[in-house]
Amino acid sequence: MTATGLQSKVHAWNEFGDAMPFAISIKCINATAVPIMALWDEASGFEEAASMSGLRYPPHLTPAVLDKEPENASEIFKEVFAGQSPLSISFESVSYFENEYLVLWARPSHVDALFNLHASLHRHLDPGACHEHYRVGQWVPHCSLATKIPPPRRQQAMEWAQQKRLAVSVDFEVADLVRFPPVVVRRECKLRA
Repeated sequence: MTATGLQSKVHAWNEFGDAMPFAISIKCINATAVPIMALWDEASGFEEAASMSGLRYPPHLTPAVLDKEPENASEIFKEVFAGQSPLSISFESVSYFENEYLVLWARPSHVDALFNLHASLHRHLDPGACHEHYRVGQWVPHCSLATKIPPPRRQQAMEWAQQKRLAVSVDFEVADLVRFPPVVVRRECKLRA
């Protein structure tokens, strides 16, 4: 499946009706987040209001978006994240998802450890409760940069994405379970070597 047409996690709750969804993410709360936050500032120039800095939540990768909080959240965090080492992820380019609003995102280099973490997490989740684009075999890892680019700015943002080359490495060292929007952290686990 290609990235074109995928819905971003910020818009994913529309498929869950009025219920606010949950997400399991890994986030960066150290100095390596600074280049991604600089990209947020750059990409927000295409938006009416800065979507990512407006979340008040650090740069992150989200391997699961769910319609409800998993009943086995304690088990998931113990078995999947408690023994997980931090992940150092390199980003080389910017891409986009085409939705009602264009979504810009940093594309991570392929990292087996990231896909292994995703597969391990999904062994503990009900596939029917997970947003289809986050399921095994369909997930496109992405670090969102701007999620609400209106149609009049779409072409300019897509051209920016196609020309943008990155040399950014980010250390993701915390896993969490959040409810959104707005982002409310429900559970957190420091990743340790």
